Amino acid sequence: MANRALPLIQSRVSLAPMAGITDYVLRSLVRKYSKNCLLTTEMISSEYLAQTLNGRSGTEILKRDADHSPISYQISGHKPHLMKQAAEFLNNFADMIDINMGCPVKKVVGGQDGAALMRNPSLAADLVKAVKDGTDKPVSVKFRLGYTNDEMNYVEFGQQMQEAGAEFITIHARTRSQMYSGYADWSKIRKLKESIDIPVFANGDIISIDNAIDCLELSGADGVAIGRGALGDPTLIGRIEHYLHTGEKLPIPPLKDRIEMLKWHLDEEIKLRGENVAIKFMRKFYPYYLSGFENAKVLRSKLVLEEDYNKIIKLLTTAISYSN
Repeated sequence: MANRALPLIQSRVSLAPMAGITDYVLRSLVRKYSKNCLLTTEMISSEYLAQTLNGRSGTEILKRDADHSPISYQISGHKPHLMKQAAEFLNNFADMIDINMGCPVKKVVGGQDGAALMRNPSLAADLVKAVKDGTDKPVSVKFRLGYTNDEMNYVEFGQQMQEAGAEFITIHARTRSQMYSGYADWSKIRKLKESIDIPVFANGDIISIDNAIDCLELSGADGVAIGRGALGDPTLIGRIEHYLHTGEKLPIPPLKDRIEMLKWHLDEEIKLRGENVAIKFMRKFYPYYLSGFENAKVLRSKLVLEEDYNKIIKLLTTAISYSN
């Protein structure tokens, strides 16, 4: 059977899913600078879909625009029947459905979801089959090198996911026990790529064009998935794409442009969540947008405590002077 994921993957770069980060607004912001990358939602629990939505649509976590395509909706869980139901529900939203088998967070693996599935390949394969039963869209899997350094089963695991019907893989080049510490070992991905026939995107520590180049050379992967690198620089994915097409390295946006992006991000979050919630939500983004200039730390320390929108805008407008 032809790989249904291939028509969607027009770009060698994707936005990696990040819980509480890759929401509707960030996806929209990345899409402003990349028309073809594969966007991915933050992780959506199949239990949440079954218990909370109860057939209703339109919640913040599901929201998308027509120009968000291609977009993959990521789901998590360990119960095949609920994963199938989630796939059925998301079929009208998604261009692809991704299964999270790599989240290292304790409360996730403690519930037998995320990276815990790498210790139970037969159940993981059943989840892929269940999701495929629930959707006519391509199905992908995101996982890690293994659960611990002594359990690096990513090659065999990837082969089993392909046999179960997965049509696309994203692999974070760390183990679960590493969490996000140390360094992603991109070179290990090559062995997986050489062992399966479906597209593989490499993930982990790709925060610049040069990182992307090195990762592709070391891993042999078909593309790269950008997570933290897109925070504070939503142009990174588009700039990597531009380099891969032209060989030209476009510069990082200057501080003035990054502050304008931050203002847009804040305003759109307010439209989505309401002012009070959005202002608190945005605090996690300030360190990424506002770095590399004199008094950056002082400015960030003021912003994370400020709850008045007009005062936040005044602080950001003042900060633009640092770039002149």
